Amino acid sequence: QVQLVESGGGLVQAGGSLRLSCAASRSLFIIDVMGWYRQAPGNQRELVARITSGGSTFYADSVKGRFTISRDNAKNTVYMQMNVLKPEDTAVYYCHAFWGRSGYWGQGTQVTVSS
Repeated sequence: QVQLVESGGGLVQAGGSLRLSCAASRSLFIIDVMGWYRQAPGNQRELVARITSGGSTFYADSVKGRFTISRDNAKNTVYMQMNVLKPEDTAVYYCHAFWGRSGYWGQGTQVTVSS
Protein backbone atom coordinates (compact mmCIF):
# COMPACT_ATOMS: atom_id res chain seq x y z
CA GLN A 1 0.00 0.00 0.00
CA VAL A 2 0.88 3.66 -0.36
CA GLN A 3 -0.11 6.35 2.11
CA LEU A 4 -0.33 9.89 0.82
CA VAL A 5 -0.43 13.08 2.87
CA GLU A 6 -1.27 16.37 1.19
CA SER A 7 -0.56 19.85 2.48
CA GLY A 8 -0.40 23.40 1.23
CA GLY A 9 -4.01 24.26 0.56
CA GLY A 10 -5.62 27.45 1.76
CA LEU A 11 -7.39 30.65 0.85
CA VAL A 12 -5.86 32.95 -1.74
CA GLN A 13 -7.02 35.85 -3.85
CA ALA A 14 -7.43 35.53 -7.58
CA GLY A 15 -4.08 35.91 -9.30
CA GLY A 16 -2.22 34.50 -6.33
CA SER A 17 -0.18 31.33 -5.93
CA LEU A 18 -0.11 28.22 -3.80
CA ARG A 19 2.10 25.16 -3.70
CA LEU A 20 0.62 21.79 -2.83
CA SER A 21 2.74 18.97 -1.48
CA CYS A 22 2.06 15.24 -1.39
CA ALA A 23 4.31 13.06 0.73
CA ALA A 24 4.27 9.36 -0.14
CA SER A 25 5.05 6.48 2.18
CA ARG A 26 7.00 4.65 -0.53
CA SER A 27 9.83 5.62 -2.82
CA LEU A 28 8.70 7.53 -5.89
CA PHE A 29 11.09 5.42 -7.95
CA ILE A 30 8.67 2.49 -7.73
CA ILE A 31 5.41 4.42 -8.11
CA ASP A 32 4.32 4.41 -11.74
CA VAL A 33 2.32 7.64 -11.79
CA MET A 34 1.65 10.40 -9.28
CA GLY A 35 -1.13 12.84 -9.94
CA TRP A 36 -3.27 15.65 -8.64
CA TYR A 37 -7.04 15.61 -9.02
CA ARG A 38 -9.63 18.09 -7.86
CA GLN A 39 -13.30 18.05 -7.05
CA ALA A 40 -15.49 21.10 -6.75
CA PRO A 41 -18.94 20.92 -5.12
CA GLY A 42 -21.43 19.30 -7.47
CA ASN A 43 -18.72 18.28 -9.92
CA GLN A 44 -16.95 15.04 -10.67
CA ARG A 45 -13.37 14.55 -9.63
CA GLU A 46 -11.09 15.54 -12.48
CA LEU A 47 -7.45 15.05 -13.34
CA VAL A 48 -5.40 18.22 -13.03
CA ALA A 49 -1.85 17.01 -13.63
CA ARG A 50 0.23 13.87 -13.41
CA ILE A 51 3.87 12.86 -13.58
CA THR A 52 5.30 9.45 -14.35
CA SER A 53 8.25 7.73 -12.74
CA GLY A 54 10.21 8.71 -15.85
CA GLY A 55 9.31 12.36 -15.42
CA SER A 56 6.74 12.75 -18.20
CA THR A 57 4.00 15.20 -17.36
CA PHE A 58 0.43 15.83 -18.40
CA TYR A 59 -1.81 18.80 -17.65
CA ALA A 60 -5.48 19.47 -18.07
CA ASP A 61 -6.13 22.21 -20.60
CA SER A 62 -7.65 24.41 -17.91
CA VAL A 63 -4.35 24.63 -15.99
CA LYS A 64 -1.72 24.52 -18.73
CA GLY A 65 0.76 27.34 -18.37
CA ARG A 66 -0.36 28.08 -14.80
CA PHE A 67 0.30 24.86 -12.85
CA THR A 68 3.52 22.88 -12.67
CA ILE A 69 3.87 19.38 -11.25
CA SER A 70 7.25 18.20 -10.02
CA ARG A 71 8.77 15.53 -7.86
CA ASP A 72 11.57 15.28 -5.32
CA ASN A 73 12.56 11.63 -5.25
CA ALA A 74 14.84 12.13 -2.26
CA LYS A 75 11.88 13.32 -0.20
CA ASN A 76 9.27 10.99 -1.74
CA THR A 77 7.24 14.12 -2.38
CA VAL A 78 5.33 15.47 -5.35
CA TYR A 79 4.53 19.15 -5.65
CA MET A 80 2.14 21.21 -7.67
CA GLN A 81 2.93 24.89 -8.04
CA MET A 82 -0.26 26.78 -8.85
CA ASN A 83 0.08 30.30 -10.23
CA VAL A 84 -2.41 32.86 -11.50
CA LEU A 85 -5.15 31.13 -9.56
CA LYS A 86 -8.74 31.71 -10.59
CA PRO A 87 -11.98 31.36 -8.63
CA GLU A 88 -12.83 28.34 -10.80
CA ASP A 89 -9.76 26.57 -9.37
CA THR A 90 -11.59 26.37 -6.03
CA ALA A 91 -11.89 22.70 -5.09
CA VAL A 92 -10.61 19.96 -2.85
CA TYR A 93 -7.34 18.76 -4.34
CA TYR A 94 -6.41 15.11 -3.99
CA CYS A 95 -3.09 13.41 -4.50
CA HIS A 96 -3.19 10.05 -6.27
CA ALA A 97 -0.62 7.30 -6.74
CA PHE A 98 -0.80 4.41 -9.20
CA TRP A 99 1.37 1.52 -8.15
CA GLY A 100 1.15 -2.22 -8.58
CA ARG A 101 -2.09 -2.00 -10.57
CA SER A 102 -3.77 -0.19 -7.71
CA GLY A 103 -4.64 3.41 -7.07
CA TYR A 104 -4.27 5.23 -3.77
CA TRP A 105 -5.74 8.56 -2.64
CA GLY A 106 -4.76 11.13 -0.10
CA GLN A 107 -7.25 12.78 2.20
CA GLY A 108 -7.50 15.98 0.16
CA THR A 109 -6.66 19.60 0.80
CA GLN A 110 -8.99 22.54 0.25
CA VAL A 111 -8.02 25.32 -2.13
CA THR A 112 -10.25 28.39 -2.16
CA VAL A 113 -9.67 31.26 -4.56
CA SER A 114 -11.57 34.46 -3.85
CA SER A 115 -12.46 36.93 -6.57
